[in-house]
Amino acid sequence: MRYALMLADKAEQAGEIPVGAVLVNEQGEILGEGWNLSISHSDPTAHAEIIALRAAAKQLQNYRLLNTTLYVTLEPCTMCAGAILHSRVKRLVFGAFDYKTGAVGSRFHFFEDYKMNHAIAISSGVLSEECGQKLSTFFQKRREQKKRAKQQLES
Repeated sequence: MRYALMLADKAEQAGEIPVGAVLVNEQGEILGEGWNLSISHSDPTAHAEIIALRAAAKQLQNYRLLNTTLYVTLEPCTMCAGAILHSRVKRLVFGAFDYKTGAVGSRFHFFEDYKMNHAIAISSGVLSEECGQKLSTFFQKRREQKKRAKQQLES
């Protein structure tokens, strides 16, 4: 998770929401990594999880990412949860909960549907304080920047 937090820093440096993700195999070797790139790529699907899954699939030359663990600093949304399911990730570990769009227990319970054809082990709240603080600080700065810009326009 600490590596995913470092990747989140890369997102923030690029002006993106600071979310990082890393996919590892059973030996702990990195297969794919990613950070949010939706803004800079003008791509609503360029979430950290999707970027990491795509990189791993390309490296393995297989869209099935069996026996892997995905670490992500923020609870996945429904789009990312669907990609995690379809790629057959074995385990998901996430940090901060996303009470607005989280699909792994906060807002939705995507993986709890008994009709799903793949079960995923889930560990939540790992380094949640650090992950959540990174996001809170980012959005606080963003609100302050918008407020200053508005004040400059008014003066």
